Amino acid sequence: MCGIAGIFHLETAKPVDPARVRMMIDAMPHRGPDGAGVWTAPGVGLGHLRLSIIDLGGGAQPMLTEDEALAVVFNGEIYNFKEVRAELEAKGHQFRTDSDTEVILHGYRQWGEECVKRFHGMFAFALFDRQTQSLWLVRDRLGVKPIHYARLSDGSVIFGSELKALLAHPLLRREPDLTAVEDYMAYGYIPDDACLVAGVRKLGAGQTLRLVRGRNLPEPQAYWDMDFSQRSSAGIAALQEEITSLMRDAVRSRMVADVPLGAFLSGGVDSSSVVALMAEADNQAVKTCTIGFDVASLDETEYADRIARRFATDHRVRIVSPDDYGLIDTLAFHFDEPFADASALPTYRVCELAREQVTVALSGDGADEAFGGYRRHRFQLQGDRVRSILPAGFREPVFGALGKYYPKADWAPRFLRAKSTFIELGQSAEEAYAASVSVTPVALRQRLYSADFKAAINGHRAEDRYVNAMRNAPAREGLDRAQYADMKIWLPGDILTKTDRMSMAVSLEAREPLLDHRLMEFAGRLPVGMRIRGNSGKYLMKRAMEAYLPQEILYRPKMGFVTPISDWFRGALAGEANAIAGGSALARTGWFDLKTVAKAAADHKSGMGDHGRLLWQLLMLDRSLNRVFGIS
Repeated sequence: MCGIAGIFHLETAKPVDPARVRMMIDAMPHRGPDGAGVWTAPGVGLGHLRLSIIDLGGGAQPMLTEDEALAVVFNGEIYNFKEVRAELEAKGHQFRTDSDTEVILHGYRQWGEECVKRFHGMFAFALFDRQTQSLWLVRDRLGVKPIHYARLSDGSVIFGSELKALLAHPLLRREPDLTAVEDYMAYGYIPDDACLVAGVRKLGAGQTLRLVRGRNLPEPQAYWDMDFSQRSSAGIAALQEEITSLMRDAVRSRMVADVPLGAFLSGGVDSSSVVALMAEADNQAVKTCTIGFDVASLDETEYADRIARRFATDHRVRIVSPDDYGLIDTLAFHFDEPFADASALPTYRVCELAREQVTVALSGDGADEAFGGYRRHRFQLQGDRVRSILPAGFREPVFGALGKYYPKADWAPRFLRAKSTFIELGQSAEEAYAASVSVTPVALRQRLYSADFKAAINGHRAEDRYVNAMRNAPAREGLDRAQYADMKIWLPGDILTKTDRMSMAVSLEAREPLLDHRLMEFAGRLPVGMRIRGNSGKYLMKRAMEAYLPQEILYRPKMGFVTPISDWFRGALAGEANAIAGGSALARTGWFDLKTVAKAAADHKSGMGDHGRLLWQLLMLDRSLNRVFGIS
């Protein structure tokens, strides 16, 4: 795990100042505490920060071929590098190191751009080809590892693992992209096809970008995509055997490291499955760690303890207070862009705990997206069944009217909270799902924005991204389309961004075996009934894991990290809530109607409304504006 950055001149081979590249990597030292390197040639400069995992003595970067025709900087891991290396050696390639980085160089020389399809893993790399005078940027299939890039006024393109690396370059113009602010207010994060800083782009999951000297900046090209259009005809026994084999292989391939390795353990299905398969693969005790809370209703340590005892892990628990808002400035620094998923705070704490003993930790990320594990997936499936029975000409006026006039009752038992259900049944499947993933609804955003802001975004609506992704998905059914959109937007934009930034903040490598692309491809072929059955998501995965895990772990309600942000803004952060509508950086932008913001803060503090999530969003946006644009 590392950090990469660099400069490539598109127009002519202008000299690159190594100090510029050094400034870019120095902006993110947490990504590589074990070494740093800069290499330049006419028109190109590559920088690298190293967190040593494989071949501790021989994997230094930037790495060049012996003839110096190719140079690469690489962030991530190629889990099948030994197999690929053996294939290359059989073809006559000679290796000087035992690192996976060198496999990229020889793989490119042997197969050209097709080499990336042979690599299994998480990676973002930049490879300079002296012969073609080109720079090839590559990101892994699911988007585990990030890469940002931007065109500058001097004709160069700069890139880096984090936005802060680009911000370190003096020629990058720091102007906000207001459509990204709309995206953030809708989702609580800025998706991969947008950036808070105008002109900065993120290479998408499963994409490459070939920069060639003397040519214009091209559009990225996709080399992989999730496919839900095929269906397996195998029986449940064969499918259980296949998913177990795929999960077992994914876990074992991610246990290869020359440094101490462990796992996050929450006591949920996903992390427990990973730990079970790790214990099966190794006769040494797996090192596991869990964060607990000093509030019983939020604490899952009891379930994690059961798994730790079952598999005799070397288990560590740390109890923290949910009132961990002291990390706000730490979050703002590491995310750069605003990020309002409050589970980032406990994620940081569990990474911090893991790093005390290990350098690599396996997580359970990805199973919910692949196997239909979210509650919204079940609701979408149920809604689709209603839509298939009732024509739109009936649904839209009837359910639309019920949704409009039915009282909003967040305080009521779940079965009486029908307002949002009626509204969604009156919409198309795509519009309904887009609304379900929005944390701040369209109507509320419209009240929050100033007239000038609305005019500036010129009708841009964040939900259209989900609607378009679902309508264009390679899929058969509505659930397929919802999961596809989640894997294209939510997974890289929220889940993987959170894991990458919080693990790297403490120089920890997080690996996600349940995001192995072969396992994802298998999930895409599953019939809907193998993903969701009755009220249970991840049906096939849970069935397969019954051989490893107890029923009370497999079938208990999903919890996840919870933070009491609503309580914070009625207590310790009440002053912050008031400042958002007063003298904050956010207030000075002119983007928001400050009376509406002030009323939301006052109503929340008095208990007349619950606007904790909205206030948290606004607070994190305020901190980001201060950090990125110097607005204070």
